[in-house]
Parts: sequence; C-alpha cells; structure tokens
Amino acid sequence: MKANQTGKLIASLLLPTGIGGIAGMFTTEAIPGWYATLKQPSFNPPNWVFGPVWTTLYIILGISLFLIWKLESGKERNQAMLIFMLQLLLNFCWSFFFFYFKMIGVAMADIVALWVMIVVMLVRFYKLKPVAAYINIPYLLWVTFASALNMAYFFLNRN
Repeated sequence: MKANQTGKLIASLLLPTGIGGIAGMFTTEAIPGWYATLKQPSFNPPNWVFGPVWTTLYIILGISLFLIWKLESGKERNQAMLIFMLQLLLNFCWSFFFFYFKMIGVAMADIVALWVMIVVMLVRFYKLKPVAAYINIPYLLWVTFASALNMAYFFLNRN
C-alpha cells in the first residue's frame, strides 16, 4: 500500500473511533448517575455490551470510509464522503442529547435523522463500492435497535 493510501486508512479509522471515544466519555459519566435512575425497557442489553459493539461499528465505518476515499476523486465520491460526515455528526450529537443534556426526545429526533442518513450513505456507497455499503448493514441494524431503545426510554420516562 502506498504511503498516501496508508495515511488515508489511518485517518479513516481514527475519525470515527476518535469521535466515538469522545462521545463515549460523556456517555460513561452519565451512566452511574442520571441514566441509572431511568425506567429501562425490558429489551435493554447490559451496559457492557455497548462499548464493544460501538467500537466494532466505528472500525467498520472507518474501513468503509477508506474504501470510498481511496476511489478517484469526483462529485459522487465527494458527496458520499459528505454524507458519511453528516451521519457521523448526527451519531456524535446523539450521545450529547441523550446523556449530557438529558433530552431524550431530541435524541430520538436525532437518531431518526441518523437512521435516514445511514440509509442514504448506504445507497451512495453502494453505487461507488458495494462492499462499503454491505459492511455497514450491522451499523444500520444496530441504529435501528438503538432507535427502538431510545423510543422506549422516551415513553417510559416522560412526565
């Protein structure tokens, strides 16, 4: 692999894992306090599940970003990368809305927008490099599950 490609791979992996790590710090701080006081849905997984799942998903996101970024520059590729960045921003914001600001309803709106952006990202990635879309199917499925969790928390804990 050329040095330029190696740099792109490293940056592609560091971007989502770094964003996830920052969001995770704020999430971790809220778990023993406010989050522990919430009524939990019956299908809520144990807290220890979230770290490994999100780490794996962020690595997959990084790999898919690299697969797109290493393609020849052009309008389609650049738009796909912009959509990737937008969905990553929505992903990042969700942790703050839910855990830091304790705004479960706003987090629910954010995660719905995130889900839509992931679908748009998958469609765009598929047109350019199908494997970059396919490897993100677990991400879409997990965010679908997380959306159901968010909705359950919203309805169980509204006053």
